[in-house]
Amino acid sequence: MTAWVLRSALRRLHNSASTNTLPPRLTKFALHLPKAVQVEFSDGTSFNLSSEFLRVHSPAADSKIRSVGGEKVLFGRRHVGIMSAEQVGNYGVRILFDDLHKTGIFTWDYLHHLGANKFSLMRNYIKTLKTHGLSRDPRVKSN
Repeated sequence: MTAWVLRSALRRLHNSASTNTLPPRLTKFALHLPKAVQVEFSDGTSFNLSSEFLRVHSPAADSKIRSVGGEKVLFGRRHVGIMSAEQVGNYGVRILFDDLHKTGIFTWDYLHHLGANKFSLMRNYIKTLKTHGLSRDPRVKSN
């Protein structure tokens, strides 16, 4: 483990202990259309979240999710893009994706959770796809 990673982890641990584990406040939300969202928080963390990652971790129920053995799996979203985003109250954002999905509200806390855990979440997503013989790439329609 590099010294920078260790210092960063210790700083986060110290900050969370000293703030009674209250989630950090969002300080910046930037769209990088069509492929990413950048979020920054009061604890100094900053995350670049890809459109594919956000789409497959959308908090909304979605009819395009395939149920495989009782497990809900969203696949074929590697090239999905973000079309727009609109703030919802003081607590989140609704993102409109180019596959026309727009019902999920990403709270600031949820975006922080996604950013803080994005590598393990993406790794688990890819493992799930492989387990079920699915792909991140969209299916090619045959004529």
